[in-house]
Amino acid sequence: MQPDFSITPVLSKGLILSILSVLLVFSCKKDEPSYEVFQPSNFPAPAYDLSQNPVTTAGFELGRKLFYDPIMSRDSTIACADCHISFSAFSHPQHATSHGIDGLFGRRNALPVQNLIWQTSYFWDGGVGQLDLIPLNAITNPVEMDESPPHVVAKLNRSKQYPALFREAFPGEDSVTGPHMLQALAQFMSMLVSANSRYDHYVRHEAGGDMSQQELAGLQVFQQKCAACHATDLFTDHSYRNNGILDNFTLDRGRNEVSSLPEDIGKFRVPSLRNVALTGPYMHNGKFKTLEAILDHYASGVKDSPTLDPLLKQNGQLGIPLTTDEKQAILAFLQTLTDQEFINDERFQK
Repeated sequence: MQPDFSITPVLSKGLILSILSVLLVFSCKKDEPSYEVFQPSNFPAPAYDLSQNPVTTAGFELGRKLFYDPIMSRDSTIACADCHISFSAFSHPQHATSHGIDGLFGRRNALPVQNLIWQTSYFWDGGVGQLDLIPLNAITNPVEMDESPPHVVAKLNRSKQYPALFREAFPGEDSVTGPHMLQALAQFMSMLVSANSRYDHYVRHEAGGDMSQQELAGLQVFQQKCAACHATDLFTDHSYRNNGILDNFTLDRGRNEVSSLPEDIGKFRVPSLRNVALTGPYMHNGKFKTLEAILDHYASGVKDSPTLDPLLKQNGQLGIPLTTDEKQAILAFLQTLTDQEFINDERFQK
């Protein structure tokens, strides 16, 4: 049925167009998502040079599409998002180690993808030193995506959608290229900033930052007994340490596999604790299923070895003394690091 346009308008054509223009501008300003990277006031300056790969609307949206597309893997079954799920701060919940192509399992737990622009090295062993290069690790890993970057680029060039999306994101290019594929993914990952937890609102003196007495007590204990490694409001000092969960590193030597230094055997990244209540299992091998188990480990389960961190072996005693009340207070505090805005942000979802 065709609409009837025979009714004489009461308003002039020019006035109608003016009103529609105003409404359109208002609607765009109200609903259009922001693609400016969030710089929290309680964070240091980013380590990643955003001026070398500035986030654009087209670049971010292309990166998001690539992140969720299994075309990146050998048989188009595994996407980045399969092991980095948005509702768990882009970690792999309930998986000690992630599984990839052909149902194969890797050696290590999938780290959350958040606040990456404040890092200068990545993964549990620091084997990648540039944000733009992170995807190559998963693409080429035989138990993750088991693909080669040239094959991925070829598949993207053959697709019906991607060539036009790449031209929009990177004007002047006639085809999909490997560097621009990585830059688009980096633009998406650059935007994954988590800094709006209840704790953040508390330290920035913002609305929504109320904390209970137990949570504040937990913050105090945390600062005394945990913050040497989980430092600053990034909750990591970006170091690599042996935290005593193993005393034999035959299956995984950690940082040593990158540095070849004997003193790095058994050392792994100190992960950020942001959104930690959502990102279990924990540790590089997913050994602990709960936060309670982690605190029990530090209180009474630390295993000695030649590279054990000195902070865990003081005055001849292993571990970090923690009372039951201190454990409960720390657990309460850690819950305040959950950023609901981040995990529910529609910009970051498929």
